[in-house]
Amino acid sequence: MSVPKSMMASVLTGPKTIELTQVPVPQPKRGEVLVRVTAVGVCGSDTHFYEEGHVGDIVVQGPVLLGHETAGEIVSVGEGVDPGRVGERVAVEPQSPCRTCEFCKSGRYHLCRDVRFYGAWPVDGSFGEFALVDDDFAHRVPDSLSDEAIALLEPVSVAVHAARRAGVFGGSRVYITGAGPIGVLNAQVARAFGAVEVVISDPVEHRREFALKHGATRALDPGHADLAPFAEQFDIYIDASGNAHAIRSAFPLIKRGGIAVLVGMGSDEIMIPVALLQHREITLTGTFRYVNTWPTAIDLVASGRVDVSEIVTGRYGLDDVEVALMKAKTDPLAIKTMIIPGLTQRASLT
Repeated sequence: MSVPKSMMASVLTGPKTIELTQVPVPQPKRGEVLVRVTAVGVCGSDTHFYEEGHVGDIVVQGPVLLGHETAGEIVSVGEGVDPGRVGERVAVEPQSPCRTCEFCKSGRYHLCRDVRFYGAWPVDGSFGEFALVDDDFAHRVPDSLSDEAIALLEPVSVAVHAARRAGVFGGSRVYITGAGPIGVLNAQVARAFGAVEVVISDPVEHRREFALKHGATRALDPGHADLAPFAEQFDIYIDASGNAHAIRSAFPLIKRGGIAVLVGMGSDEIMIPVALLQHREITLTGTFRYVNTWPTAIDLVASGRVDVSEIVTGRYGLDDVEVALMKAKTDPLAIKTMIIPGLTQRASLT
């Protein structure tokens, strides 16, 4: 396809302010490819940037395009990139590390101090018609995958990284708090890695029901469930809620020598039962994005071992990004919202 000189983009210009506007199409530099965006998942971090203006120590200090769960098609390439890549459908791994530091050299490029993450100021993400991507982080995908499934490979990668950090093994028993998209995908990935029992907890009935159909063997209502019978039952605990009370209540359920992995974003500080961690030798760790996960995520989804076909519950154009960003908070039935640039009404352009 011929690449236009300008494109529509939904730009975060201030607190709780997204403007649909016309901006120049970026040009790929050496080692980069230009991707025509076909689908972008809305992440909780996007909503946090929109509402709060920061995520952790990343503070928005100027206009930026959010969005990092990206599917697309390569339409042009920069110097040093095989021109034969034009036309490939790809999943975007939204990181650009330095490639020279000790972390990059040891294969832990997600911990690179100079890593640039798409959709986190000052690096533009994919809430536009086109996006720039590092050539080696634009992963070719099978033709059998839909655009939405390709976009969901990013949250699947979050779950793959969590399962690896947790050391999920064949026959393991896993407890998950939070049955949003990340919690549900963690349940499915844990099962794919060999877990025989995956119990998930969430206060929203619809999400519990959804989780039971997509990986969980049992779902609990934390407001009413008696957790005492589950004491020291689980080898692994994964939090996908960020809720301090949920996290604290989970520690008594972890076996001696078990592992707790914090994935969800919540308070900067929480209280944990240190004595219990010491006496049971529980390992507590967190996750930071993902590393070397896309090949596994692609295989899990393409093979059907992880089913993402029913996760998307809402689809919006670039002209409705603000609605999409708040959907998880305004609609109790929402699971995952997707931005489809092709659905944008051009009459909305300002």
